[in-house]
Amino acid sequence: MLSYVHGPDVTPLLEHTIGECLDRAAARFGDHDALISCHQNIRYSYSGLLHHVNRAARALLRLGVERGDRVGIWGPNSAEWMISQYAAAKVGAILVNVNPSYRLRELEYVLNQSGIKVLIAARGFKKIDYVELLATLMTELNTARSSAPVAERCPLLRHLIYLGAESSPGGMSWTEFVEQGEAVDESALSARERVLNVDDPANIQYTSGTTGSPKGATLSHRNIVNNAFFVGAMLKYSPADRICVPVPFYHCFGCVMGNLGALTHGAAVVVPAGSFEPEAPPRAIEMHRCTSVYGVPTMFIAQLGHPAFNQVRLDSLRTGVMAGAPCPIEVMKQVMDRMHVPEITICYGMTETSPVSLQSAVDDSDRGARFDGWSDSSARGMQHHQSRERRDCAAGDRG
Repeated sequence: MLSYVHGPDVTPLLEHTIGECLDRAAARFGDHDALISCHQNIRYSYSGLLHHVNRAARALLRLGVERGDRVGIWGPNSAEWMISQYAAAKVGAILVNVNPSYRLRELEYVLNQSGIKVLIAARGFKKIDYVELLATLMTELNTARSSAPVAERCPLLRHLIYLGAESSPGGMSWTEFVEQGEAVDESALSARERVLNVDDPANIQYTSGTTGSPKGATLSHRNIVNNAFFVGAMLKYSPADRICVPVPFYHCFGCVMGNLGALTHGAAVVVPAGSFEPEAPPRAIEMHRCTSVYGVPTMFIAQLGHPAFNQVRLDSLRTGVMAGAPCPIEVMKQVMDRMHVPEITICYGMTETSPVSLQSAVDDSDRGARFDGWSDSSARGMQHHQSRERRDCAAGDRG
C-alpha cells in the first residue's frame, strides 16, 4: 500500500492575506505586545506595529512598487525586517528573503534570479560589509545621485534602502524611506489591498538544496498564513503567549512559524538578538516571561551548555518547537526538564511546503521516549495537508 498520511480538516482554512491578518490582529489585540526586539530596545503593540507597517507600505507605493514586484530584505533579525515583511505583503509585493551570510556570487544570483526591484539591506552582518559588497557588485552606486541606480550586473534593481538613519551612495536610509510614505494617502494603500487575493504569491524563500545555486520556493498568502496558524494551533497559542524567536527571519522557521505564527494568534514575538547568541534567548525568556521558544537542536545544545544557563529562570516556558535537523532524544529530555518546556514539539517539513508537514502534539504521552530523531508514533499531519511517498512501505518502516 502506498505510504500516505492525511491531516485532519476540521478547522477551515483562513482566507485572509497577511495584511488582513495584521489589520484583524490590531483591531482585536491593539494594546497587546506584538514585537519585542531586545537588542534594539524596541517594543511595539499590535496597533503600533500596524502604524509602522502602513507607513512603510505607503513608502513602497511611493517608490512605484506594483503588485507582484519583488522586494528583497537582506539582514539579521530586526523590527525593520518584520515591518518590511508585512509592508511588502500589504502592497501585493513578493518578499524575497536574502540570507544575511550571502557573499557576492550568491547575492548577485538571487537579485537577478528573483528579479528584486527594491532591496532593503542592513549595513553589514558579522564580518560582511554589505555597503562595500554592493559597491563591488554595482560599481554604478559610487557615482549614482539617487536611490535608483541602473546597474549592468543587476539591471532589475531600482531602489536600495539601508536600514538605519545613514544613507550611502546610490541608496537611501530607512529613515528617509519611511518618511516618503507621508506623501501617499492612506486611500491609495486601501485601494491596493482591495485587489489582492490570498492565492497571490507573497514570499520567495531560498534554500540551498542539492544544487550549485540557491533555489527559490514561491509561497502564497494562503500557504504561509495557514501553515503558521495551524502550527500555532498545535502549540495552543493565544494572545497570552510570548514566543522567543532566536532562529533567523530569513528562514521559514523565523518568518512563518515565528512571525506569522504569533500574528495569527495575537501572540508576541520576542527577538533576543540580531543573530543567535547562546546567552541571549535565556535572558530574553526570563526578562519577558516567554511561554514558547524555538530553535534547531544545536541552538538548544549551546544554550544548555552555556556557563550562565543555570543563572536564569525559565519557568515561564510551556511549549516550543525544535526542528531543522534530527532532534536527539537526550537533548529533548533536557529541554523538557532543564529548560522547563514540558510541551516541546518537533516539526518536520521543507521550505516548499510552507514549511511544516508533520508536527508532534503538545499532549503526546511519554513524549521524551518518542523523540528519538523522528518517531512516526508522534507525527501528526498538519490540517488540510497530504503527504505521499512514491514507493511501498510496510507499516512502521521509514520512508
